[in-house]
Order: sequence, then structure tokens, then C-alpha cells
Amino acid sequence: MLAASSKKSDARTPSEATLIAAPSNLGLRPLRDAHIPGAWRGPEVLEAAGIAAAVGARSTIRLPRPDYQADAVPASRIRNGPALRAFNEQLALEVQAAIADKSFPVVIGGDCSIILGCLAGARTTGRLGLVHVDGHSDFFHPGNYDAEARLGSAAGMDLALATGRGEPLLAIWDGTPLVEDRYVSQIGERDELDPDYAYRDIETTRIRRFPVRSVRKAGIEETICKVLAPVNGERPPFWLHVDLDVLDEDEMLAVDSPGSPGMTFDELERLISGFLASGRIVGLDLAIYDPDLDPTGRYARDIVRSIERAFRSWRG
Repeated sequence: MLAASSKKSDARTPSEATLIAAPSNLGLRPLRDAHIPGAWRGPEVLEAAGIAAAVGARSTIRLPRPDYQADAVPASRIRNGPALRAFNEQLALEVQAAIADKSFPVVIGGDCSIILGCLAGARTTGRLGLVHVDGHSDFFHPGNYDAEARLGSAAGMDLALATGRGEPLLAIWDGTPLVEDRYVSQIGERDELDPDYAYRDIETTRIRRFPVRSVRKAGIEETICKVLAPVNGERPPFWLHVDLDVLDEDEMLAVDSPGSPGMTFDELERLISGFLASGRIVGLDLAIYDPDLDPTGRYARDIVRSIERAFRSWRG
């Protein structure tokens, strides 16, 4: 697979993007019998709505849609585990190729499990951090739920897997986790005040946490500054993961887990724009939009308009 480089990374952001369509729903659970989660259609619908022009893409790579299975497969307690590994290895190669070509990879999902391939491809440039923008911390792992009692879904455990927690099939890449806790910031969690908050153990890690209420209190600009602050004197480049369920349900319902409180489109635009302006973002993925929940295409148009504004200064 792809081994992490020991070379110092050049964190300057390229001025042209490569759009990578990653039509995976492998990390999602079915919501009812015979249900096939519709997030796999996200890239196609967002492309039709103009996402390539919105990010200034010079080329588009389209990965084939993987086969979804709702039931357990041998040797894994994660739904679609082996298929997830194979798909993300393929995605990693495309992300790595874009960066090597001095382009900025913009990966359109698909569900949140695409973060694994994004990190596996991007970290070959050297030490890498992760900005995880999501309405949930996605930190399920066998240490906080009974993996024998229920089948795991990678979209609810992507941050845990990325930091090396869970089945080695998806948590270990070339012998190591994809990213170290100390280089991770989680932005947008909305459920941390709930008495039955599922990911309480994240509070004992070195992951920097910025729940949505804290972001509102501090402001977008201050939050960006805190995320970009040095870690032990280091200023690593980052991958930016954006799960659209970070938006408040008043703004976005075409996701599998809408909720409130959440960000407005304006806040998300300023967050993305601010990180891009730092020059330390090496790539971005956009996840969890489900066209099956957007029959009129309204939310697709809203997403593309918002991303176009977020990328406006970056495109020049």
C-alpha cells in the first residue's frame, strides 16, 4: 500500500483542483429492510449541479460504485469491511496522484468512510493532521460499544478508525494509524451534552475538540486560529473532512443524521474559506449528502452555491 513519507511536507495549497467522485455508501447502515443508502449518488447529483466549476476543478476522476451489502461478511464485524478497504485503497491512489501532480484533491462522497482513503493518499507527502468537521465525532470503536452485539458501520466510526481504533482491517495502514490524535481537531459535535453521549471516551484523548456551541461562542475566526496553532512546535498540513450533517437541520435535511444545533451555510463557508486561506490544507472531502432525501434538488443547489463561495478567494 502507500507508505508515509519521512520528507518535510510543502503545505502550500495548489491553485487548481482535481475533483474525485467517490460514490461509496459502504459505511452506512440500512434504515429499513432492503434499504440501500442513497449517498452513493451524491457525486453524480452534485456534479450535475456544478460542483466542479464551484471548486475550480481542472479534471474529474470518477471511481466505480462499490457493491453494498447490508449483512455481515466473513472476518469482519464492520459492515462491508473488506470492500471498504479495497475502495479506500483505490481512492488513496487517486488522492496521492493528484497531490503529486501539484493539484488540490476535492473528494465528493459518498459517506464519511471515504476519509480513510483520503488520509491514506494524502499522508504520503509527510506528517499530516486532520480537521474533522462533522455534527458527530464518529468515534465508535470496540472500546465503547459491543462489537459482537451489533454490526458496526464505518460512517459512525471514521474518526476512531483514522486514529487507529477498531479492526486493523480499517484502522491500520502500512503498520500505523492514518493520523495521530495530537494532530486532529474535531469541529461541530452537537451531542456532547447528552447524558447518553456515545463517544465520551474521546474526552480522554489528545484530539482537540470544538463542539458547535463552543464554535458559536468563540467565533469562526478564533476557532480556525486554535486549530492551526502549533502542536509541540510543529505546523503540519491538514486534510479537511466536511460532513454536511454539521449543518443545522433547518439548513440541511438531505443527510442520514440531521440535527440541531448546527452550523449555518454562512458559518461553514467561512470555516472552509478560512482554512483554505491558511495554505495548510492539502485536500478536502465532502460527505454524506443523500440525493434520495432531496427529490427537488434544492439541497444540491444550496451545497454547490455554498462551496462556490467558500472557494472563491482560493480560486483567485
